[in-house]
Parts: sequence; structure tokens; C-alpha cells
Amino acid sequence: ICIAAAKELAACAPEGGLNPEKILPSMDDEEIFPRVATATAMQAIAEPYIRNRAVRHLEKGRVVIFGCGTGNPFFSTDTASSLRAAEIDAEIIFKATLVDGVYDSDPNKNKDAVKFDNVTFSEVLNKNLSVMDMTAASMCKDNSIPVLVFDLSNPDNIYKAITGENIGTIVKED
Repeated sequence: ICIAAAKELAACAPEGGLNPEKILPSMDDEEIFPRVATATAMQAIAEPYIRNRAVRHLEKGRVVIFGCGTGNPFFSTDTASSLRAAEIDAEIIFKATLVDGVYDSDPNKNKDAVKFDNVTFSEVLNKNLSVMDMTAASMCKDNSIPVLVFDLSNPDNIYKAITGENIGTIVKED
């Protein structure tokens, strides 16, 4: 299992950074063996991202959490997540964010916004839905990688996503 950690994970840490201690304890309780890999050096909490090492962790049944984007300018965390998912042949991206799924408009600004249970990448791209940036959405579409968008504020949702419970919105091929 791979979790691509986006900037929203910063909301879990008062100091404003990726804090795996906030998202990993429930995994330890379930004998899930997580590894955090980052594009930039963070030796105290993570190992450097190396594709082959990440794949080996996955082959051993471990969860791999990617953080810190690509380490290069001009790439969003969404694009970094899509890139990492394509590199390791991920089956799905879990996009933990500040809303509980994909809506037809911003639910924080429009009380009548309608949430989708499922949406296609073509709909995301054609309707400019706020799921992820267009580069990331195109990369997921081109590589047939579905994206599960769910609310990070509920700490149980990461576990629910990993175990296949029905939460959030799934973005998939046409």
C-alpha cells in the first residue's frame, strides 16, 4: 500500500510539517508496517525516496508513505503523488484532504454543492473539478491510477481507506 502524503498532512502537525506519528499509530496497532520516504533529507523521521527501495518495502507488505513532493520546483504535491504512484505501479492513490470527497463546486463556499461518489478523470478535466491539478489528473488518467479522495480530519479515515471501506469519492478511468 502506498500513501502519497500531500500538503494537507501538514494540518496534522502544529509545527507545520509531515508528522508520521499523527498518522501511523493506528497502523501499528493493526500490524501494518509503515515506512515514510521523502524526496528531501529528513533523516529523523523518514528515509530518502529511492524507487527500488520503495518497491521492496511494498513487496514485503509494508505501507509506504511518500512526503515532500518531488524535491523539485514547479511540481505540486498532487503531481508528485501521481508521479510516485506511476513509478511504483500503484493500484490507487489515497488523497487525504480537507473535504470528504469531490464536489461539483466548493462545499466551503456553496452550501448546495453536490458530492460525487464516483467521477471520471475526463469529468475532472473537462469540468475543472477541484480534485488535483490538471497535470496530476492527466498523469493518473494516462497510467490508469484511480484516486480516492477523502477527509483527513477524521483520523480513522486513513485506516478505512486502506481496508477498503466506502468513504470519500473515487476518481477513475472513463
